[in-house]
Amino acid sequence: MSAGTTDHHDQPLSEINVTPMVDIMLVLLVIFILLAPMITNALQVKLPQAKAQPLNEPVVVDLVLMPDGGLLLEGDAVTRSSVIEHLQQRLKATPELVLRLNADGMTHYETLAGVMGDLQQAGITRLALAVQPR
Repeated sequence: MSAGTTDHHDQPLSEINVTPMVDIMLVLLVIFILLAPMITNALQVKLPQAKAQPLNEPVVVDLVLMPDGGLLLEGDAVTRSSVIEHLQQRLKATPELVLRLNADGMTHYETLAGVMGDLQQAGITRLALAVQPR
């Protein structure tokens, strides 16, 4: 017999063995994972009919600003004064008009600012600046 050791066999076990509980929980988890797709596919849902009108896509007009200051309106070469006239006519027909301005990266800032000022004078309130993603 060694000195300083005590015999704890007479006392009841005070700790709970959680290993069987963890095993049961893992089995239940696997069962739920396997049954979840079957349950969602088995549900039949009757969706209501839509009564709202489909959204109208805005009319987009493309304006390209070249590095030399030239303008292309929907592929046609135009001058700055004719752009204003054309856009004012288009705005009367479709007030929700969106102008997409495609400026070349080599275009001078002063030229771009001047064209944007012209667009503001033409009444363009919805302007989108197009860029190339990197």
